[in-house]
Amino acid sequence: MPPPTWFTNPAAGRLRCTPAPTEVRAFHAALPGYAPTPLTELPALAAELGVGRVLVKDESARLGLPAFKILGASWAVDRILAGRPDGGRLRLVTATDGNHGRAVARTARLRGHRAHVVVPAGVHRAAVAAIVDEGAQVTELTGDYDTAVGHAAELAAEPGSVLVQDTALPGYEEIPGWIVQGYSTLFGEIDEQLGGPADLVVVPMGVGSLAQAAVAHQRALGGAAVLGVEPGTAACVLAALVAGRPVAVATGTTIMAGLNCGTVSGLAWPVLRDGLDAAVAVTDDETGAAAADLRDLGVAAGPCGAAALAGARSALVGEPDRRAALAAAGVGDGATVVLLSTDGAAANPVRVSGPS
Repeated sequence: MPPPTWFTNPAAGRLRCTPAPTEVRAFHAALPGYAPTPLTELPALAAELGVGRVLVKDESARLGLPAFKILGASWAVDRILAGRPDGGRLRLVTATDGNHGRAVARTARLRGHRAHVVVPAGVHRAAVAAIVDEGAQVTELTGDYDTAVGHAAELAAEPGSVLVQDTALPGYEEIPGWIVQGYSTLFGEIDEQLGGPADLVVVPMGVGSLAQAAVAHQRALGGAAVLGVEPGTAACVLAALVAGRPVAVATGTTIMAGLNCGTVSGLAWPVLRDGLDAAVAVTDDETGAAAADLRDLGVAAGPCGAAALAGARSALVGEPDRRAALAAAGVGDGATVVLLSTDGAAANPVRVSGPS
């Protein structure tokens, strides 16, 4: 039997969550170079998807990096350092498919600490080089992302080291929770830029932490429906939703390297289980075409960011039952849809397919 490509939860809107602390947004606003990232309206996509408005939240230049991850890494490291008033120099350890590791490395350098980043197989050489350029020590493995997370946890057990991971492990939830809080700034910006909540937010998913932040933000406000998008070769959240419990999936190769994760974060899981309206899996061809189309419309989306458009197409245009499920969640023909373009083309370079 082929793996599932769609899941919907009609009860998702009933979940209520506590909003992120207001201190998070204030912290980011005080960072040098902070500015809200663009929310770009694309009427051509609204016409294609049959909705009122489509806007792309473009994270290709967030605080000097080509992805949103610095929001979570910077806040989590600040919380870690606030709890260590002795001021001793730390080694910040993490595993990454690219952008999170670079964000941790950048944060470590700016705060005067060291970084050690573990990279699984399949990460683009340019992404690894960018992490090295931040001054981090890099260990490259031949295994998958879950293997890299395990190795990073072992390294972080050494004296003077702290694990700064965006996926929760048994007994390790506080720091991933801070990372998720850091992502709340992105959603606060969207609400201010729109002048209110959207009707649908489409979120690329790896271990599910950004989707957790999206659901938590919307369910604190009674706001938008949330659609999560994964590569079909690594749809760990979708597999968990279908099974009703976290399951490990074998990952393959995908241009969506930052989403190539085999296990949903334990911290994200209950929030996604109860509050994610729908999840969809997309192919590399669909995402490559979406990246090319966004490029032609002036948005330099990387393959992970372009997954949002690929997922929106699959949910709103591809099959009538999927659109009907979202309509039941409040996503009608006049809906405002926000696509999270989570990385820029420079974050994880790949040759995109589709019209040029």
